[in-house]
Amino acid sequence: MQSKTVRETSITMAVQMNPEDTNPVGHVHGGVIMKYVDTAAGVVAIRHARNNAVTASIDRLDFHYPVFVGDLLILKASLNYVGKSSMEVGVRVEAENLLTGEVRHTASAYLTFVALDKNGKPIPVPALQPETEEERRRNCEAVVRRKHRMEQKLREEKNCLA
Repeated sequence: MQSKTVRETSITMAVQMNPEDTNPVGHVHGGVIMKYVDTAAGVVAIRHARNNAVTASIDRLDFHYPVFVGDLLILKASLNYVGKSSMEVGVRVEAENLLTGEVRHTASAYLTFVALDKNGKPIPVPALQPETEEERRRNCEAVVRRKHRMEQKLREEKNCLA
């Protein structure tokens, strides 16, 4: 199986936010943004695996600024790490005010996907080949996050068995 670069599977997706996307105070619902984050990350994972991939976890999703009706939601998604069948995808969310041109970094998220075969069983995926210093840095940070997730899982299992 031939490795792939981050560039081969990264995407940028844009969606204009409408009144039906908002809460009673006029901000776009966090859940609406979460759905688009999951969609963008899923596309990256499927492009890399060239198989179905499902969300296994959202490591964290941090909201920095609100998004408003009329804003263009821009999602930039790319692979940070690839394991045997799992993939970490980072998503940067920006909101552009189309009238002023102001762009705000509104949210960031890390999601883990698992590639599945037609029977729903995990399957191997191509390795990731970081090309730039930025991609190597993001890969190293993802390795640390994965290590922490695995340690947390072991602690939880140990507590359940105790």
